[in-house]
Amino acid sequence: MSTSDDPRHIAIIMDGNGRWARRRFAQRTEGHKAGVRATQAVIEACARRDVQALTLFAFSSENWRRPASEVGVLMELFLRTLRSEVGRLGENGVRLRFIGDRDGFSRALQQEMARAEEQTARNEGLQLVIAANYGGRWDVTQAARRMAREVAAGTLHPDDIDERVLAARLCIADLPEPDLFIRTGGERRISNYLLWQLAYTELWFTDTLWPDFDDAVLDEALEDFRGRQRRYGRTAEQVEGVERRHHA
Repeated sequence: MSTSDDPRHIAIIMDGNGRWARRRFAQRTEGHKAGVRATQAVIEACARRDVQALTLFAFSSENWRRPASEVGVLMELFLRTLRSEVGRLGENGVRLRFIGDRDGFSRALQQEMARAEEQTARNEGLQLVIAANYGGRWDVTQAARRMAREVAAGTLHPDDIDERVLAARLCIADLPEPDLFIRTGGERRISNYLLWQLAYTELWFTDTLWPDFDDAVLDEALEDFRGRQRRYGRTAEQVEGVERRHHA
């Protein structure tokens, strides 16, 4: 059976910070701080492995429902991390960008996000995408809204709208769709994350809590991915025939 090459694009839901802290009788904020360290490590690990793109779900549109005190700490931690890490990302050739509805964030945080994007815009290494105040349904909705405006302006005909046209108006349309999705923390769902983009992504779940995610767990996910056959609706025999001709 043919197997998959290494993923070009990895998408991760970083889950389990709060439970990590609770098991240590610590405040949830301590879990989020430990989660930042795990995030730094996985970014470096993906860069070493020549992954093209890494998309991390940092804050969903549903996370505003959490206690206001926790949201406040998360926003402050987000801001401080941006200010302290953007220089190192730039030195390592990482290009940083954000997807999601920025209007929900403070002006200071929006300015810091824009500054970080501008500072790393010309880097050609790992493409690091942070999903913040993001939801997959929001992504599809904003794409539909853009198409509606284009139809109203006469620059797009309704009959020309197909999957390709819609996909081109989604976030990260310029990147390959994720090959591998990882969720830590033991939950087995995608939680309104990259709904369109994950249509043919290989899903991998682990009970490891995010602050404990390290090179060994990443390698476990990659090894599992390499053993999978990605058929995209075709039979195994068809896929193997195509790959035999490709390597002939």
